[in-house]
Amino acid sequence: MSEKIPTRAEAFELLKKYNKSESLIKHALAVEGVMRYMARKRSEDEEKWGVIGLIHDLDYEQFPEQHCKKTEEILRQNHWPEEYIRAVISHGWGICVDVKPESELEKVLYAIDELTGLVVTTALVRPSKSVMDVKPKSVKKKWKDKRFAAGVDRSIIENGAGMLGVEVAELIADTIAGMQEVAEEIGLKGTTK
Repeated sequence: MSEKIPTRAEAFELLKKYNKSESLIKHALAVEGVMRYMARKRSEDEEKWGVIGLIHDLDYEQFPEQHCKKTEEILRQNHWPEEYIRAVISHGWGICVDVKPESELEKVLYAIDELTGLVVTTALVRPSKSVMDVKPKSVKKKWKDKRFAAGVDRSIIENGAGMLGVEVAELIADTIAGMQEVAEEIGLKGTTK
């Protein structure tokens, strides 16, 4: 059977088949939002970038010890295009796989995956509990406190920004903007108007 381009609906259905955790689904939606934003900014295929962002952690809830490797297996069984599979796997470079991000899409996914976690945590400590009023300088301030969102590997974000040839501050601003577009879906609309 040949590869076919997966739709967003098919990707979301597959994501929900393997993930029941609300926080993991919200993370997938946040990454999808940022990937779509970044694709538009770069005049790239927003649908492709979004679907890859949505599915990137497909195996994480059920197979954390086989992260990325199990996703590869599942996507192959579902006849996903090699380009999509490679992009998804490459976000685990240096952590659980040795597939280095090479395309612009892969580098963006690698760079923003961890960063969405830092933005979420920054939003949640605000009185509004909203990403809508998060400013890049707030995230940058929290960045320096290694105990804040301690699970976020800042070196991956820095490495990703370097691969993309952008400053971390620009990456933070773009990540916030992408997440603001999906604030409702990721539960970070908060109390702001």
